[in-house]
Amino acid sequence: MVAMNGCHGASSPEALQENLANRQALLESQREQLEQVPAPTKGRYMAIHSFDSWQNPYLTVEPSMLVLHVTQADANPTSLGVGGMLRPIAAREQAVSIRPEELGEAMAAIPQTAWPYGRVVALEEAHKTPAAVEPTVRRQMEAAINELTQLGIVVYDINDGKVQ
Repeated sequence: MVAMNGCHGASSPEALQENLANRQALLESQREQLEQVPAPTKGRYMAIHSFDSWQNPYLTVEPSMLVLHVTQADANPTSLGVGGMLRPIAAREQAVSIRPEELGEAMAAIPQTAWPYGRVVALEEAHKTPAAVEPTVRRQMEAAINELTQLGIVVYDINDGKVQ
C-alpha cells in the first residue's frame, strides 16, 4: 500500500511544478484576452449602487458555485425604444452557473461589448445565505477577488461603493 502511494505521479515535485507552470500559462493567456477590454472608467461606475443599474458583468457568490451575470450589448445603435417592450434589457441578460475554478475561463469568454465600464466587475454574496455556510461563502468571495485581481479585473463593491 505504501509503495502504491509513493509512486503516485500527481503528488511528485515534478508534477506539482508542471501543474503550477500550466496554471501560470493559462492565467497569462486569460489575462492577455482580457487586456482587449479597456481599463475601467471610475466616472462611469462609481456612482452606481444598485445591480438594477449595473451594466457590466457581475458575480453572485454561493457556497459551491459562482453565478456570472452578463448583459449583452444592444445590437440596435439607436436610442429609440431602449428598454421598452420591443427592446427589453432583460432579453439581453444571461446568468451562468460556474465552478470557482472556471472563473478565469468564463471571464475571458465574455465579449468585449459586454464591458461598457471597462474591466470592472461587481460582486455580491448570495441572498438568504444560511449562517452555517457564511464562512464558506466569504472564503469563496476572497478567492474570487484574488483571481479577478490576478486577471487584471477591478472588483467593485456595489453596496459600499468601494473598489477592492
